[in-house]
Amino acid sequence: MNIKDYNKWVVEFYKKRNWYDYDPFIRIGFLTEEVGEVSRAVRSLEIGRDRPDESVQTTEFYKENLMEELGDVLDNVLILADKYGLTFEEIIHHHQQKLENRFSE
Repeated sequence: MNIKDYNKWVVEFYKKRNWYDYDPFIRIGFLTEEVGEVSRAVRSLEIGRDRPDESVQTTEFYKENLMEELGDVLDNVLILADKYGLTFEEIIHHHQQKLENRFSE
């Protein structure tokens, strides 16, 4: 599935569950929570958790967890963008232009 189709799918998925209706400030809270979970997933991969109440898992397990958490971050970003009428394509084009302008030699 390409990003445009996924963007449409995730918006409809969230709307069906009434998750789309959350205020953008609440959505930012969800996004922040998910970014924290990405941080934890990266830590698990890079240095481990070193907690007696958690068993050590395989690298594949931790990578799967990272993929899941990155997906949650992506979903929240796509929903926020949609609420403001922005598409993923517009965002990446704008960001690419910003970086090229800022770092052109």
